Amino acid sequence: MKKSELIDGHIETITNKNLTWIDVMKPNRDKINILAQKYPFHELNLEDCLSKIQIPKIDKYQDHMFVILHFPTTKKGDNIPRFSQLSIFIGLNYLVTVHQGDLKPLTEVFLMCVNYENQKEAFMDKSSGHLLYNIIDTLVDDLFNTLIKVVGDLHDIEDDVFNPKLAIAKEISLIRREITALRRIIIPLRRIIMYITSDIQKFSEHDLTLYFDNVKDHIDKVLEALEESKETIEIYKDTDYMLSTEKTNKILAILTIFFTLSIPSTIIGTLYGMNVNLPGGIGTGSWYLFGPYTTFLLLLMISLTGVLLMAWYFHRLGWIRVK
Repeated sequence: MKKSELIDGHIETITNKNLTWIDVMKPNRDKINILAQKYPFHELNLEDCLSKIQIPKIDKYQDHMFVILHFPTTKKGDNIPRFSQLSIFIGLNYLVTVHQGDLKPLTEVFLMCVNYENQKEAFMDKSSGHLLYNIIDTLVDDLFNTLIKVVGDLHDIEDDVFNPKLAIAKEISLIRREITALRRIIIPLRRIIMYITSDIQKFSEHDLTLYFDNVKDHIDKVLEALEESKETIEIYKDTDYMLSTEKTNKILAILTIFFTLSIPSTIIGTLYGMNVNLPGGIGTGSWYLFGPYTTFLLLLMISLTGVLLMAWYFHRLGWIRVK
């Protein structure tokens, strides 16, 4: 049994009863021209299908509707989600999807309908509106996999934030970038789904309101989780900044104290390094009260006395704390 057909050898299509699903992967001018010959699509909408940077939108016509949606996709070697454009034409007895082929859930659904009769019946048995719901619902459910990854990354760095030996500013910035990218995709998606819900009924004999409300509910849950993740990562960012600042201040405080305590020794050493006569110096002769090293010992005692007095005074002011 022939499970799928090719239109002019270029575009694969599936037919079940009166419903046809045409999937155009990696569109080019030839494939778009085939669609233009087969269906009365507006030329501007067909041009939008060739572009990869169109904003999400919905255009309504008397006998069909054109929708552009964005869904996240991740390139190999890149953990930051990018948006992939999905263009959809929906009419009473047909559905056309145009994409670059990097939306794996959509590709898998199409292949299942091609290879398994029961899956084709499940997805395409009712109407084009119900088929559109099944496609969008599959892609929206895949958002939870991306969300799980984001939440997992947050849990991974939770302990590292409070580890003074680790610097995780880069990891925090990458997660913030990932959350921002997902919000840019999901917020417009929620708006477009609301517009679709209000007009999808003319492409189905069955009431699809509850179905698309369910999709909207899933999107709301994803968006709510992203908002919580955004607040969490902002807290981690502030915490990491405060701890890093405190660590830097402690280091500077210790270095400043060491430098300050060395001032008495530096002053005395500088004085006795000058070419002038000083008590106990070379010009006046060394002291021998405690032997040949009397001058060195006395100078060392004077320096230590100054250091101890300064340390005592700093401790009294609370600048040096002994735990």
